[in-house]
Amino acid sequence: MMELVMQKARLPALSSCLFFLLSALPLASGSPTLTEDSKCGCFVVNDTEASYFTKHKFFDFRGLTQYAGVPATITNPNDSGTAAVTSQYFTSTEWTDTWMVGNWNNSAGVRKDSSVLMVNSPNNVYIEANGDRNPTSQTFLTLRTQRLPGPPEFQTAAEIESVSGGFRYLSVRMLARTIGSPGAITALFTYRHSDKLAEVQETDLEIRTKDPRNILHYTNQPSYTEDGDDIAEATQNATMPDGLDWTAWAVHRLDWTPTTTKWYIDGQQVANNSFQTPRDASKVILNAWSDGGEWSGNMTNFDAAYLQIQWLDITWNTTDTKPAAKRDVESELGARHDVGPHGPLLARATEQGTCKTVCSIDETTNLGQPVMLWNNGAMRTAGERSSFVSWIPSAAVFALFVLSLR
Repeated sequence: MMELVMQKARLPALSSCLFFLLSALPLASGSPTLTEDSKCGCFVVNDTEASYFTKHKFFDFRGLTQYAGVPATITNPNDSGTAAVTSQYFTSTEWTDTWMVGNWNNSAGVRKDSSVLMVNSPNNVYIEANGDRNPTSQTFLTLRTQRLPGPPEFQTAAEIESVSGGFRYLSVRMLARTIGSPGAITALFTYRHSDKLAEVQETDLEIRTKDPRNILHYTNQPSYTEDGDDIAEATQNATMPDGLDWTAWAVHRLDWTPTTTKWYIDGQQVANNSFQTPRDASKVILNAWSDGGEWSGNMTNFDAAYLQIQWLDITWNTTDTKPAAKRDVESELGARHDVGPHGPLLARATEQGTCKTVCSIDETTNLGQPVMLWNNGAMRTAGERSSFVSWIPSAAVFALFVLSLR
């Protein structure tokens, strides 16, 4: 009799312990810890084939009020190409470690149907105060292109490109919009140069300001042959989701993996192309331009268009330096594109050894700052990590059920 009383007395205590376990589950399974890039061995992104990358950088243009100012357009093509950068931000290591501002022109005939001189000018890349009615930032980065009557008549344009040409697979996102007059292109793309058109490697997002404002173009270049014939499989045209147009702020994302390129807008996939997927190390480029050709269209004198960017978030693999370990990371990435939630985590070789610390840029609560998903040497997938904790609620409920029968 005394034993039965003691058992019943222990029941509330056991039940309390089990309910405490259940209430603590979110801490065990669903609350990754904010961390720093330097503490991450790999970065995993959601919904891509090659899920793991070794590098990450976040560029925030939203609070750079000390650099804000819109420079007057330079109207002479010679002065435009040799102009200085527009603020000290573009001489800071934050910028110059990764980016450089273009100053080349198309006088050598980059495109066969170009009808106007185009000059990329550092003067067209600047930090601008956000004058929106309900601004979501204090400032943003602007790339400007404008038609000028001359003499001589020319198109002043803007381009930024990565210092490194060693990006080999990446996930890049930008909060951006395109505004302005018809006859221009704004773009985000990877690019590997070749003197032979057929050997060019490029994947790009292009917005044509002469198009309807909800249409975008995604292409794995080249999209035409030396004879001028279109390659239909190279391009996919898409529509902005949820009734948006490209004059509205939206998060544009490219995932370049060994087998495919995928494009997203505000988290929704809008294009997926496995034809002519780039294979080799490339640059990352953003620009705003026009050359008067059939693709861009011909801007009216003094008209202008702008690519405006609040932030850029990039995680990638690189061929710039080889790891000290014996294994070749880049070849493994190419061969093992099934890693991540749908396959085993690749035990990556780095200067510090295998990739024991895995971070996410998608699950973070602080934009641009990764969270640590796990920090150990276990070969677990994200799915296995979830499965590990998923049995606990069922076990706890079953234990409560057994106790209630006693």
